[in-house]
Amino acid sequence: MSYDESLSVEQELERFMNGLIRRNPGEDEFHQAVHEVAATIIPFIHDKPHYRKARILERMTEPDRVIAFRVCWEDDEGNVRVNRGYRVQCNNAIGPYKGGLRFHHNVTLGTLKFLSFEQTFKNSLTGLPMGGAKGGSDFNPKGKTDSEVMRFCQAFMTQLSRHIGADTDVPAGDIGVGAREIGYLFGQHKRLTNEFTGVLTGKGLEFGGSLVRQEATGYGAVYFLEDMLKEKNDDLKGKTAVISGSGNVATFAAKKLMALGAKVVTLSDSSGYIHDPDGLNEEKLNYVIDLKTVKRGRISEYADKYNVKFYADERPWSVPCDVAMPCATQNELNKGEAEILVKNGCIAVSEGANMPTEEDAVEVFQQAGVMYAPSKAANAGGVAVSGLEMSQNSARISWTEDDLNKQLREIMARIHDRCVAQGRDGDKIDYVSGANIAGFIKVADAMLAYGVV
Repeated sequence: MSYDESLSVEQELERFMNGLIRRNPGEDEFHQAVHEVAATIIPFIHDKPHYRKARILERMTEPDRVIAFRVCWEDDEGNVRVNRGYRVQCNNAIGPYKGGLRFHHNVTLGTLKFLSFEQTFKNSLTGLPMGGAKGGSDFNPKGKTDSEVMRFCQAFMTQLSRHIGADTDVPAGDIGVGAREIGYLFGQHKRLTNEFTGVLTGKGLEFGGSLVRQEATGYGAVYFLEDMLKEKNDDLKGKTAVISGSGNVATFAAKKLMALGAKVVTLSDSSGYIHDPDGLNEEKLNYVIDLKTVKRGRISEYADKYNVKFYADERPWSVPCDVAMPCATQNELNKGEAEILVKNGCIAVSEGANMPTEEDAVEVFQQAGVMYAPSKAANAGGVAVSGLEMSQNSARISWTEDDLNKQLREIMARIHDRCVAQGRDGDKIDYVSGANIAGFIKVADAMLAYGVV
């Protein structure tokens, strides 16, 4: 597809997306993620021929490398099991590849391409020297014993280890990959290489992990929400918050919201959601964390314990609120649910999960004047502290919790400021355009500096 300066913005966007869909058939989530970015970047670069002639956006949407491999392991009954493993190394223009590993039965190559593309922009926004990648497997750790998870992780890392390294690609955790899985993965990498390097982040504190890493994504999404409200001379005190999810991101988002004076009234998992009109408190939140991390139970058990209503197979977006935080998974908030949130008075949305809001739902928020923070900006706190963990590993040091909290807060404030600088239009701020453009410029300029590679 040659460069044609005569095309209008609309024609260029259509031709670009048609070409991308033709080259990547059936990968709807990847198409969605790219279109959301291209719809703002193509107008931005339309009068900037140095980006267009170098085909920067086309190069960004073609991963540097896609690695796929077979993972064979034995379950506790001695049955041989076979899964697929992947690593999508999207772009390393500004630093080593960086991004999580996801273990879930619905992981596909298209999902990981979307996540690695988003990760490239997210990592750029942090200001830290990290490229974008994502990986994982269709292995589902739910219902597996510790020994089965260990054997799978060891088999997975045996294949992945040849493609990663502290200066090449540094994976982290994601859905289905927590402290247990990171420990098994790191242990196998150490066994294979006979090296103790910072090749994974999210590690235990005993072997090179960082304080605040667990809290970082949830805290960061709340900090971004706080900064959006501050931009409008408002704050979180007294606000009612609706959260989806009940994992790491959701629970720490709830904790920080409560600390800042908000009332959190919902949490959810794949079985449904609970509505606690009185709001969570420290005791209730600790119960959820124990339920999910130790007992690996269902959120419905919260409803039984605290005598609140559980809504099976539903999502929490019909509950009236001032602020909403989707913290579960991609495409969990659709147009109809966005319209309900607007009707019920929601004034701000901050995404803790990756691309949890469908494109037409984003349009509903923007048209209604709801402050909307896309995931590539709002949930960048996790990878920011992962980057700080990489720095600590390289220097063989450990920062204090206060130091890391301060750095996380400063990074999120800088991300917000970058989004505002690129997204402000008079009194309005388009955080989607701001995040996309700010993330694009840094990576694009680095790619230009390298020539055609």
